[in-house]
Amino acid sequence: MTEFLNVQLLTKSAFAPFGDVIEADPATMRYINNGTTERFHALAAPQAVGEGARVIINLFRGQPRAFPYEIGMMERHPFGSQSFSPISAHPYLVVVSEDEDGKPGRPQVFLARGDQGVNYRRNVWHHPLMSLRAVSDFVVVDREGPGNNLEEYFFETPFIISEPCL
Repeated sequence: MTEFLNVQLLTKSAFAPFGDVIEADPATMRYINNGTTERFHALAAPQAVGEGARVIINLFRGQPRAFPYEIGMMERHPFGSQSFSPISAHPYLVVVSEDEDGKPGRPQVFLARGDQGVNYRRNVWHHPLMSLRAVSDFVVVDREGPGNNLEEYFFETPFIISEPCL
């Protein structure tokens, strides 16, 4: 039987089991460049394991999704974290799952503002990029190197996300 998923707001505490929320945090702010720039320091820690691995920066352009939307698969990256930081200022959805014996559990859905990024920790099950409303660009930091850094899981019965309230 198909299950519907609720969408919750993306907060640091709710997302903590899966990774980091990347947003301006006043607790980390310091002035640099002779006081002309505010630096929000160490908001996430990229991970890249394995000999010959390195952290790279990419640009992803996501197409908006139509709703209701089926979550039929999840993916994870065993050798490195992966972060998404929007540069188009549009909200987007973040879908993650706890690991249950090597496969994803029931997904959780978060509504991220256009000024919030996320850093999925290594081995965290997540759905691919889910843009809303408009084509959206994201700076993506992830791992490049030897080894297969992608594992996918396909659900027997997909989960459904109704139209998110924006």
